[in-house]
Amino acid sequence: MAFRGVWGLGRASPGPRVWPPTPDPNPALQIPQRFLMGPGPGNSDPRVLATQSLPLLGHMHPPFLKIMDEVRQGLKYVFQTESNYTLCVSGTGHAGMESTLVNLLEPGETLLVGNKGIWGARVVDMARRMGVNVVDLKKEAGRTFSLEELTAAVKEHRPAVVFLVQGDSSTGVHQSLAGVGPMCAEHGALLLVDTVCSLGGVPMFADAWGVDAIYSGSQKCLSAPPGAAPLFLSERALAKVRGRKTPVASYYFDLNLVGDYWGWYGSRSYHHTGMVSMWYAMREALAIVAEEGLEAGWARHAAAHDQLWAGLTELGLEHFVPAPEDRLVTVNTIKVPEGVDWAALCKFAMERYAVEIAGGLGPTAGKIWRVGIMGYNAKPANIELVLAAFRDGLAAQGWAKK
Repeated sequence: MAFRGVWGLGRASPGPRVWPPTPDPNPALQIPQRFLMGPGPGNSDPRVLATQSLPLLGHMHPPFLKIMDEVRQGLKYVFQTESNYTLCVSGTGHAGMESTLVNLLEPGETLLVGNKGIWGARVVDMARRMGVNVVDLKKEAGRTFSLEELTAAVKEHRPAVVFLVQGDSSTGVHQSLAGVGPMCAEHGALLLVDTVCSLGGVPMFADAWGVDAIYSGSQKCLSAPPGAAPLFLSERALAKVRGRKTPVASYYFDLNLVGDYWGWYGSRSYHHTGMVSMWYAMREALAIVAEEGLEAGWARHAAAHDQLWAGLTELGLEHFVPAPEDRLVTVNTIKVPEGVDWAALCKFAMERYAVEIAGGLGPTAGKIWRVGIMGYNAKPANIELVLAAFRDGLAAQGWAKK
């Protein structure tokens, strides 16, 4: 017997009967309110979230291409560059990581990785999969590389690209970039920097510091949802991409093609369907950064960091990163005291205060807590909430300052 369709059209079913004909109704989507004070994502600014409910445009419509151009201008500001080669990769920070590596390096070339946390380790893994010769320059978690160490390694290995993480969310380390760009240029190397949890929260001067390539993430200090990886190339880096001897191994991440879609080369052609609502969000997030001003934003993040540590120190808690100049203000790493269950405190914070506090990651797993102070969340009320969660959570475990 013919199956009468769900819509009552009376036509015979073209195949097996769909079961059940109509799904059970689901309740309306309900999302609990959380204070995302871990290493990311952070809470988005409501202005940013509101843009994602705006009507969709076609990804080649002139009004949408104008929005893409405005995103590029906003990125030039946050990167502090006059380069026209900025865009957002469609994907999270890992997409930016893979995109820069696969474009800047060819099989058999050498990459020097400053590996001081999980992100350096992941770059090592990615690059080796691409047939790149990787020099894995390791550093103890919580420490940074000196200019002298990096210079010696560059002279010895003669890499095509040097990779560093400015703000390492797995360890809470802030790597100084002073002098590194000019040193790399002197020895014929490009400088690639990960700024996923630092861009917009701490100073970055791409041109003045001689950085050649940067990738970041939308969901941290820029306070947009996850899904965009801001990217920057210098003229030197673009020349490397355009002058490759071999094709970029990834079609999706090929900046010769993606850059054309974003208008890098004077014309625009279709490459992939642009992330329409996500680019609305990025445009608004970058507008908010510009309205506040970068210097004011950097100062706000630093003040929130100082407020947090004044309270944590009063509780008897200690920094994981030993040198003050190496401490990242956007992702703060806190030693777990002996006798304290770090996971229990995280659970307490979520259940009592709806506050996310994270444990360690990679080399710091089980050793630290991580508290993010990024973008929209870098404000006094949120810091007080985190401090209350620590104060009450430690008391619940019977731990007190000695």
